[in-house]
Amino acid sequence: MIKVESKVVYITGGTKGIGKGIAEALLKVGYKVAISGRSLEDAQQVARELGTSNQIIGVASNVTQYTDEVDAVANIVAHFGRLDVVIANAGVGIFASIEDLSLEDWNAMIDTNLTGAFHTLKASIPQLKQNKGYYISVASLAGINFFATASGYNASKFGVVGFTQAAMLDLREYDIKVTTILPGSVASNFNNHTPSEKDSWKIQPEDIGELVVDLLKMNPRSLPSKIEIRPSKTS
Repeated sequence: MIKVESKVVYITGGTKGIGKGIAEALLKVGYKVAISGRSLEDAQQVARELGTSNQIIGVASNVTQYTDEVDAVANIVAHFGRLDVVIANAGVGIFASIEDLSLEDWNAMIDTNLTGAFHTLKASIPQLKQNKGYYISVASLAGINFFATASGYNASKFGVVGFTQAAMLDLREYDIKVTTILPGSVASNFNNHTPSEKDSWKIQPEDIGELVVDLLKMNPRSLPSKIEIRPSKTS
């Protein structure tokens, strides 16, 4: 069995919020980590804050562009020599009535949240097959519960859930594990929110990080394919 210290994790949207919380949790237990963001400068700055270059690197990628994800995977493998775990976390939320939701807003959510998750997995399949790896998508409880002003966001996250669950059935024959995580309210920077003490009742990014660490510890014979996580209280 490959030791944790030799395994490499790629997290999209890893410069803040849930992605950063996952990166911090994985670094603490010994994984090597690559985080991506649209800005190479931002990704590299956050990486420097979290660890040294032999532990974590920042790479640039716009997940809406398949070639960006292909390049990101290649850069990670060139630096660390392998890729074992891929976490599709990059996402955007724009909330408005269907009457007011623009074409640009709709496309931004579908292209980033859904097509981006596809690009990330598609680009990493060769490495995941080679290393009997793990793919995790970060969806949302909005991927199984619809609500007003969320037609575009619901569509994208329902799609992520369906996509990930179907991919799990496709890839299990290669010993690739696939899970989708569906968080409820998280104290993160999502949708331009700045977390504060008022968000203390919400799931914290480090909680999702702990969940990912626990998933990676599980015996390969067991697969939690879909996980719902919500705050214990409503406020």
